[in-house]
Amino acid sequence: MIKQNTLKIISFTGYGFASGLPYVLIFITLTAWLRDVGVDLSLIGFISWIMLTYSLKFLWAPFVDRSPSSFFKRFGHRRSWIITMQLLIILSLIILSFINPVTDLIIFALFACVIALAGSIQDIAIDAYRIESAALEDQGNLAAGYQFGYRIAILVGSSFALIYAENFSWSLTYQLMAILMGLNILLSVFISSEKPNSNLKKLNYQQSLIEPVRDFFDRFGIKIASILLLIVATYRLTDIVMGPMANPFYIDMGYSLSEIGYVVKIVALIATIIGVFVGGIFIKRLGLYHSLLLGAFLVMVTNLCFSYASISDKNLFLLASIVASDSFAAGIVGTVNITFLTSLVSKKYPGFQYALLTSLMAFLGKVFGGFSGIFVENFQLIYGFNYGWMSFYIFTSMLAIPAIIMIVLNKNFFLSQR
Repeated sequence: MIKQNTLKIISFTGYGFASGLPYVLIFITLTAWLRDVGVDLSLIGFISWIMLTYSLKFLWAPFVDRSPSSFFKRFGHRRSWIITMQLLIILSLIILSFINPVTDLIIFALFACVIALAGSIQDIAIDAYRIESAALEDQGNLAAGYQFGYRIAILVGSSFALIYAENFSWSLTYQLMAILMGLNILLSVFISSEKPNSNLKKLNYQQSLIEPVRDFFDRFGIKIASILLLIVATYRLTDIVMGPMANPFYIDMGYSLSEIGYVVKIVALIATIIGVFVGGIFIKRLGLYHSLLLGAFLVMVTNLCFSYASISDKNLFLLASIVASDSFAAGIVGTVNITFLTSLVSKKYPGFQYALLTSLMAFLGKVFGGFSGIFVENFQLIYGFNYGWMSFYIFTSMLAIPAIIMIVLNKNFFLSQR
């Protein structure tokens, strides 16, 4: 018989997949689709602002925290929202697959926004469900399982999707992704279970916005709370800002969709999965402070390696090696960051506080990311095509420095969290 803890890890691996698939299809793979059909880099960057729905999810988190979805209530508070949003994502993916982004870009972007909105609401429910499902000392295992499923979704939604799109069509690719999302609903219905959270406080909307924030500052104090929020806001700036330009960069460097799918994305997945579990080991062995610091430094250095690839001749092995190192670092940072954010959340307000923290984490990066295409195009006007890309990656690497400085300056606080 499968142990309960093992079943939880399996369950959240599936939820990680459900969370990652719509995100990767809209934030990453969609950029390849748009660049493949000739959409300008500046427009691709602006369309990435759709993902600000993830950064604003704290606004609708109170509704998710207060009561279950009107549909599927019998599956529990959190799972009712998860199933409802997954169905909306499936429907929107099917509709999106029939829209031509060249002739109907606005309508295309609208349905992409619906998918992102539903994905962000689903994330609120999944995160709250995870926080309520285990004590803090066991959150590392659930975070690792969640990250593993998330990275599998990245493989399916990027590598497999790119290969499938080149051999068939983008339309059929997104329809297939909708089918895979549908299969994942079975996880919510048959494998996982949900117990009511007796610590959950149900407040009106205004209280739901004010009380969790007040609780956060009461627990940490104004000074430390403010510093923690600044670290949250800047810790993942590097990879979030460069994200919308990753696939356009590969395409501009002359790599085919199949090369990106077969080599780059598969290598990225393997390296990230290793990084995810190494991140869990780091948390256990090194503690939060050293794990945060090491993760941020690795992301900065590995991101900087792309600047070398941009001025080198086309070399698939070189690119795959750089992607592997960058993805390994991203996997470590993913697990470390989830554990960090979870450590800041009160079980009285799990949905809202975690949503607020993840929203803050992504907001600044998403705003800058919307200008990423303009950054590249302007760097290219000044330094030329290849050196423009090089300058962009140097710029994104430097964005990791503020978080590193703040973590070092607040070493004593993080060491006390062991």
